[in-house]
Amino acid sequence: MKCVKVPLKQLNDTRIKLMENGLMNMEYRIKAQDDFGYIPINDDVGEYEIVDIELEPLKRVPHNFAELLKDELSLEEIENLRTSFDTIGDIVILEIPRDLQDKKQIIGDAAFKFTKRRSIFMKKSAVKGTIRIRDLEFLSGVDDSVTIHKEHGARLKLDVREVYFSPRLATERKRVMESVNEGEKILDMFCGIGPFPIVIAREKDVEITAVDINESAIKYLDENIRLNKLKGQIKTYCGDARKVSDEFKTKYDRIIMNLPGLAYTFLDVAVNLIEDNGIINYYEFSNSYEQGIKRLNDAASAVGKEVEIINCRKVKSTSPGEWHVAIDGKIN
Repeated sequence: MKCVKVPLKQLNDTRIKLMENGLMNMEYRIKAQDDFGYIPINDDVGEYEIVDIELEPLKRVPHNFAELLKDELSLEEIENLRTSFDTIGDIVILEIPRDLQDKKQIIGDAAFKFTKRRSIFMKKSAVKGTIRIRDLEFLSGVDDSVTIHKEHGARLKLDVREVYFSPRLATERKRVMESVNEGEKILDMFCGIGPFPIVIAREKDVEITAVDINESAIKYLDENIRLNKLKGQIKTYCGDARKVSDEFKTKYDRIIMNLPGLAYTFLDVAVNLIEDNGIINYYEFSNSYEQGIKRLNDAASAVGKEVEIINCRKVKSTSPGEWHVAIDGKIN
């Protein structure tokens, strides 16, 4: 390898000068030996002593997932590959387009190398069924679907094959937590493994009733309650929120309804369980806020109540033109 040989005391100044003039070869490591430094170069440099010496190649780290795949996939295939993926603890879940399924192993191995996470899975279906899970296929790393995800200081244990969890709602969960007042009584009607209850109860002295129909989700929520140091209290129930609510003998200052595909079918339950001036954090899939606001108003007016809309926001995009939207309504 062609190198500029300079005394060690001149090494850094020479390196900077060669870099500024585009003469340094960035593919190899600079070598220091005895009293001299050896800087790899692309072309002869007249003012320096040039020697031929063996240097160690630099391990080049890809800047993105697509770059790592450029030698395996065509440019068109890379364009079609959705390079965004969900990282849950030390697990990565990929979404690979149908026309790249024959390259799924190559893509999975690349994700394993690039992310340095323990396990790589691929989505095989949309979230489905009453217990809200999706089919996953193991691709690379260790075939272990249990992990602990960390969010805002909370530890959330889960099995990605048995429960649904979205790390992309972390900002939304923090926003709701920050809006909670000390002493609130809260109902989470579709709690999953408990990200909303855990994040809230870590920071606020509240009483939370957490409900989910998925037995595995409640099992992991009970574990997560033990894993975290909580200021508030969380009581868990496994079952359908409509049926389980018949057991509740109290009203709530806040009800969280994060089941965007079906939450509207439970609004009648929520408006009956909400305390006067209580807040409903309502979520749905929609291309606007109007539908959700109308649904809240209709459910409230059916029992002689009114809704004051406090806030509306887009939580995340779900498909072109459709959003996971949030609507906060105060029920009077």
